[in-house]
Amino acid sequence: MHITLAPGPLVLMSDPRVAAIPVADCGEPLVDVRGTLLVDDRRGDTAGSYAHLRRGVLNRLAHAQSLLPDGVRLLYVEGYRPPDLQRRYFEEYADELRAANPAWPDDQVHEAASRYVSPPEIAPHSAGAAVDLTLVDADGTELDMGTRVNASPEESDGACYTDAASISPQARTNRDLLAAALSTAGLINYGTEWCSQSSSSVQE
Repeated sequence: MHITLAPGPLVLMSDPRVAAIPVADCGEPLVDVRGTLLVDDRRGDTAGSYAHLRRGVLNRLAHAQSLLPDGVRLLYVEGYRPPDLQRRYFEEYADELRAANPAWPDDQVHEAASRYVSPPEIAPHSAGAAVDLTLVDADGTELDMGTRVNASPEESDGACYTDAASISPQARTNRDLLAAALSTAGLINYGTEWCSQSSSSVQE
């Protein structure tokens, strides 16, 4: 479930091999997911950008939803981010890391920041090709996933990593359920965030 280019350790979004992968716009429109998925407004913005994805990604999420057991649903948190917002997220987190680790050189800050926020120049959220989500029960209560959605590595002491060993058996079961449905539907998990999924292609 990790984004890796070859066998071995997790590859971060800051890795030069990621930036070297050619990207071409597939021409799919951004579509509003509201009305198709259960949408949370914690990352809502006045323009409603957060509730949009490329059509192919929404189709994959709808398929993933159909694979979940009765009484469990996807809860969509955030998809498309305008480039300026992605840059702000990245720079704010980098500033936090720099303040906490004043001896770190800029390249180390950049690499560490990419564990949690993709560098703006390659961010799949800004292409409408990534989504943050979780699972809820029939009453809309979020299932135990081991951390809150979008917990940082520092806040969660690494428990936000998809394969973290420090979470409870129930949280592991819930993460595995989410991962199985999404991977079967053609989405890929970013291994430093259990809640973050992207598509390498949004063409159907």
